[in-house]
Amino acid sequence: CQSEQQILSSQLECVQSIKDGLLEEARCTESDRVTLFPQQGSEAQTHTQSTLKLLHVGTDTLYSKGDSEDLYVTNILYEKEVTKREVTGAEVTELVWKLCLAHSASYETADLFMTLVFELRHLSLEALRALWQRSSFKCRDNRQPLIDALPSCATEACVVLMKDLIASGEVEEDKIEYFFWSFAFIPNPTSGMIESLAPLLKSPRASQSCFLGVTALVHRFCSAHSSCDTVPAVQSVMGTLGKFLEGNCTVQDSEDLSKLQLVLKAVGNAGLAAAPLAPALGGCAALRSHRMETRLAALHAFRRIPCAAR
Repeated sequence: CQSEQQILSSQLECVQSIKDGLLEEARCTESDRVTLFPQQGSEAQTHTQSTLKLLHVGTDTLYSKGDSEDLYVTNILYEKEVTKREVTGAEVTELVWKLCLAHSASYETADLFMTLVFELRHLSLEALRALWQRSSFKCRDNRQPLIDALPSCATEACVVLMKDLIASGEVEEDKIEYFFWSFAFIPNPTSGMIESLAPLLKSPRASQSCFLGVTALVHRFCSAHSSCDTVPAVQSVMGTLGKFLEGNCTVQDSEDLSKLQLVLKAVGNAGLAAAPLAPALGGCAALRSHRMETRLAALHAFRRIPCAAR
């Protein structure tokens, strides 16, 4: 049928001449043929020839070896020039107000948000707490720019402030979950972060995201620090988890069983730091009187523990 006929046929050929790494000349020939009425053999053709020649090279455009001193390799995610000026809480408060006034789906909002994240990284814990007192408000569209930006800040001061907000119940439950899941993505965790978060595991209201987020932070910390099991903050976290494994994981009811399985998952999540708990995990897995899912969870908790641990 006519619809299957090729209406447009095009061809492009170019020849390039390169000398000393520079393009001296490029000659291109383009041919286009359009079939208007196939039954009548009617068509139109065009031929275009173009030539591009290098006329001269300015001295300023030539590559200089000296320029390489300013070049470096990096990824393009969240890169921003390091500012040497001191960031003030008043400036950051103004940024939060601007974010509230900007449309939530605009380029301006994205730029303001990134600026807010990077400026938060320059603030001390005291300055962050003062900022929270001034900027904890919600925008008209129910956004809270400061709450949204804190998880991307990733400094120890930001983590401590998030812990304070979690402990005081000043933020909504979904935002608390958002905080906990963000801990797993902090690139360079510190022992101070772990120390501030460890007490949250002792709360009767500690959620799954709390156990998994904190232990993921511990795992990343231990991946970068040898003998991390001697760090007091790490010992505090693992000591809290170890208390749940006492008595070879014997539980009284279904609620305790659910908590135990969560703790076993968290122990496995902690990785290298969990080596001292290997004997307790072995005891949990060995008892045939335990439910099969508990014994399997105890075995699975060994997944990141070094084979040298007995």
